[in-house]
Amino acid sequence: MDIASVVGLALCLALVFYGIVGSNGMSAIFSFLDRDSAIITFGGAIMAVLAQNSIDSFKTGFGTFKIIFRTPTVQTGDVIKQVMNLANVARKEGLLSLEEAAGNVEDAFLKKGIMLVVDGTDPELVRAIMETEMDAIETRHKDGKTFWENLGAMGPAWGMIGTLIGLVNMLKNLSDAAAIGPAMAVALLTTLYGSMLSNWICTPVANKLGMRNAEEMAIKGIQVEGLLSIQAGENPRVIEEKLKSYLTPKDAANFTSEGEGGGGGEGG
Repeated sequence: MDIASVVGLALCLALVFYGIVGSNGMSAIFSFLDRDSAIITFGGAIMAVLAQNSIDSFKTGFGTFKIIFRTPTVQTGDVIKQVMNLANVARKEGLLSLEEAAGNVEDAFLKKGIMLVVDGTDPELVRAIMETEMDAIETRHKDGKTFWENLGAMGPAWGMIGTLIGLVNMLKNLSDAAAIGPAMAVALLTTLYGSMLSNWICTPVANKLGMRNAEEMAIKGIQVEGLLSIQAGENPRVIEEKLKSYLTPKDAANFTSEGEGGGGGEGG
């Protein structure tokens, strides 16, 4: 589980809670709970996003929320090590030997690339096929990110709509001076709810999804470059140095070679 996502979201809520009850006690929390304000803000924002999507894409968009809590199972250093193992196999036993090695590869994208290389596909065509699949994957990822960006944009907008509704209702009853303060407070709650929806949930989720996409694209980029280098018959040590450029300077310095031609270890 990605602890950063859990801790970040939890502490954001905790800080808001502290701001509410810190000086006024636990009873103050009830002043910030209003059913109608919640329905207008959250319901309006969600329904507006539904109107922008199909039912299936709406469900898929909401489903991407759980991704931010997953820790990536594959690290860049591990991928480089895997590619280096394939490079060493190809150097010792030839490209056709990679077909057997592909049986131990769980990554469908990498396995597909290996089989294209084994089948003798033209290198430019291999690159084109792999990059086309990368583009399709990235498009799906961006759809999820855009979903949360749109919901984040709708939150404050519907919060303002709720505030305006509350202000209109308040102004229609100015004869009761004692009710003006409480009515204004309720009207402003929708703005608070909209701002929290945007800045507590939607923006962090969208940005985390963007980061996850960048990480996955970098890993697939390593796989493509590695396979094309293997297909071109490059020396495994040269391949290793090429792929290490995807690592941070610190991780590249800690990256260790194993065996003939450089096996590689996990980036630190």
